[in-house]
Amino acid sequence: MAIDITKQLRTKRKALFERWMQNQLTSDGLREDLLSNEELRSTSEELIDVFLQNLTPENLDDPTSTSFEPVLDILSGISISRARQGFSPRETGMFVISLKEALQAQLQEEIKDNPKQLYEESLKLGRIMDHFAINSFETYIKGREEVILRQTDEMAEISTPVIRVWDGILALPIIGTLDSSRTQVIMEALLNEIVTSGSSITILDISGVPTVDSLVAQHLIKTVSATRLMGAECIISGIRPEIAQTIVHLGIDLTGIITKSSLASALQFAFQALNLQVKKNHLQKQA
Repeated sequence: MAIDITKQLRTKRKALFERWMQNQLTSDGLREDLLSNEELRSTSEELIDVFLQNLTPENLDDPTSTSFEPVLDILSGISISRARQGFSPRETGMFVISLKEALQAQLQEEIKDNPKQLYEESLKLGRIMDHFAINSFETYIKGREEVILRQTDEMAEISTPVIRVWDGILALPIIGTLDSSRTQVIMEALLNEIVTSGSSITILDISGVPTVDSLVAQHLIKTVSATRLMGAECIISGIRPEIAQTIVHLGIDLTGIITKSSLASALQFAFQALNLQVKKNHLQKQA
């Protein structure tokens, strides 16, 4: 007589859970630096309870059954959390795979006298676990994409700092490659700061830009044009000899744009434009 394996697994829930925990605690992928054993145990207990509560003879042969949605919701939360914590895809996947191994071992104990049912039930539970594992990987990838996008935005903000070097003067040092998306970030940051500070002169320093080609030059020209539309003059500094040669060789027209070899030269020009003077105070030593 065939055994109702779903009921049997609920009856042996404690043994199944401890077997699963043992699999996880002895795994090479155990990350005690990212997740304590207490947190791992709590998370595992929540998942196995919801899984066994929703596992029925009717959905045992249907991994995509809507009755498994509560299980998938928990798995999704775990996968996203682990992606943010720094777990690898393999370490995240082993959470489900180790449960699959525990289930198969438990089945062998419960129905070892019925090889045919053991084979059939193992296949059914294996398909369910595989479905869960795929869902975990997909959710993990989404979580990692969120982390990458957030880090990209943070790096973009850090790499495009608008500095108020003087009243009415802004400077924006550009480091690295200048592409369309980054140009948009630069323009937004610069234009917002012009409005906020009421500055009339901005300095784009490209000393940290490795190469200037026609595309980079177009991005710079767009930024200068946008700045002028806001009523501020724009100076490009950091024009190294090799960059100057490249600009001439490519036939890029920077007519009408103020360019300087260094940030210091650009700042000096800005002071003159605003009728400002910076003088060195020579203090005489008293006898």
